[in-house]
Amino acid sequence: MKKSGLKVFAIAVIALALGACSKEKFHVKGAITHANDSVLYFENMSLDGAVALDSVKLNESGTFDFTGDASEAPEFYRLRIANQIINISVDSTETISVEASYPTMATQYKVSGSENCERIQQLALKQIELQNKAIAIQQDNTLNAQTANDSILRLVEAYKDVVKRNYIYKEPMRASSYFALFQTLGNMLIFNPRENKDDIKAFAAVATSWDTYYPHALRGQNLHNIAIEGMKNVRILEGQKQQVLDLSKVSTSSIIDVDLQDNKGAVRRLSDLKGRVVMLDFHVFAAKESAQRIMQLRELYNKYHAQGFEIYQVSLDPDEHFWKQQTAALPWISVRDPQGVNSAVLTNYNVQAIPTFFLIDKTNTLHKRDVQIKDLDQEIQSLL
Repeated sequence: MKKSGLKVFAIAVIALALGACSKEKFHVKGAITHANDSVLYFENMSLDGAVALDSVKLNESGTFDFTGDASEAPEFYRLRIANQIINISVDSTETISVEASYPTMATQYKVSGSENCERIQQLALKQIELQNKAIAIQQDNTLNAQTANDSILRLVEAYKDVVKRNYIYKEPMRASSYFALFQTLGNMLIFNPRENKDDIKAFAAVATSWDTYYPHALRGQNLHNIAIEGMKNVRILEGQKQQVLDLSKVSTSSIIDVDLQDNKGAVRRLSDLKGRVVMLDFHVFAAKESAQRIMQLRELYNKYHAQGFEIYQVSLDPDEHFWKQQTAALPWISVRDPQGVNSAVLTNYNVQAIPTFFLIDKTNTLHKRDVQIKDLDQEIQSLL
């Protein structure tokens, strides 16, 4: 098998079109009172920003009824009059009803027909509460700038903790969890996917879940891009702080040892495989092309295992039960790092993208990584 068969999965994919002639529709209807002669806009919150889809000039009753084509994955929209906004999500062909009164529509509306929209409303109200508290701290003349800033940072961390526990990690596949990742405080993202390890982990958890539930969604792919870029940024920052690798992590066998529990609960050490040619493989089973790659690894394993070839595969999947199901029938060593994308092993081996692999020779010496290998079969044969 050539190295090209194990190339890093493509991050950007083209979404499958639903077809312009699709008859499956969703409906967003209701009434916004006290907004006579105001224009109500119905906008799609695309990855490139707000896109106006429809609008209506409200009469005294304030009734409206918008329709759109159903999509294969959750999509996000908003109802807007001037700067008053109601955020909603649509999963398929549901009918969502919204009742509100202008100019308090953003905070005092009622939504029905979608549990995701109810959860998004909860998050929106929590966000507004956070913003009001932050403004109050900034306007408190008894606090100096440093004290005020520290107080706001504590508020934000407490907010993130609640949202991660009750929304993101509880049900990462939901549209409301995706929505939570992109909430802002002023012009700043509350969850910082560029520098904060814990926040990157939240993005990765939702991305992995969307891979499973909505494998062709561009939004899921976008989350992966953000998480991977964040991982790179964090490693660069950490590298600047610590230019020299901690020598205590380097074994006398010329590899950085890895000791993690396998799918049967036993601790497996990479250094214990001295005397065999080893592929150290980093993998995410929830990724959409995982099955194809596992088949390629099976081909390699079946071909060379009897000659002294072994695979030590490190999973970064957040769901332990899912990982155990996926690896139950695999013949090689399958371990999982519970730290996921925040794994110290990734940092130690300078992993920039997943999946990726390294070849280790019989002396436990790191030989080459995937990008250095032109012909994988030939490389393995030369080491056996």
